[in-house]
Amino acid sequence: MSDNLVVALSKGRILKETLPLMKAAGIEPLEDVTTSRKLIFDTTLPNIKLIIIRATDVPSYVQYGAADIGVTGKDVLMEHGAEGLYEPLDLQIAKCKLMTAAKKGQVSPQGRLKVATKFVNLAKAYYASKGIQTDIIKLYGAMELAPLLGLADEIVDIVDTGNTLKANGLEPRELIHTISTRLVVNRSSMKIKHALIQPIIDKLQDTICSE
Repeated sequence: MSDNLVVALSKGRILKETLPLMKAAGIEPLEDVTTSRKLIFDTTLPNIKLIIIRATDVPSYVQYGAADIGVTGKDVLMEHGAEGLYEPLDLQIAKCKLMTAAKKGQVSPQGRLKVATKFVNLAKAYYASKGIQTDIIKLYGAMELAPLLGLADEIVDIVDTGNTLKANGLEPRELIHTISTRLVVNRSSMKIKHALIQPIIDKLQDTICSE
């Protein structure tokens, strides 16, 4: 089985920007992954399969060896932890920012802050570094509602254009991290399948550098 590779790609916006990079590395799915309901896809290289999963699941699939290579956001990697993962490339796609946000013009209250986010670990670390005590409320979506309905004083979320915040009467406050998409490799796979994986990394690197 050492001559086969499984590549885990993230669904959504990242996928649309990843596919051209994969094509440049000689890896193309044999059918349209954006419309198919399948999760495993054959490619133009018979020994390489693609799986399309949630970005938050990519590190686990790669860490535990179900996939050899993965593509996911740096935000996910920082929140998940990168144990057992080799991170050879910043793919320079799906760039955004991890920021705090609050109701426009609202002054942060004294004392403990209520913060809503799906990035619990990153939020805890950020506010702790500022010496601010917080109650972290984990949500999985629609973060913008939390300050509007009094659930939280601030949110920590991914900001792209900022239009969603603005449309809901919020404003970005502090930058926590700049985010982009990363290539990750299972450490054992990198050793055992180095002859297969390194050329893919090299082709991706060349493509990024030429853009």
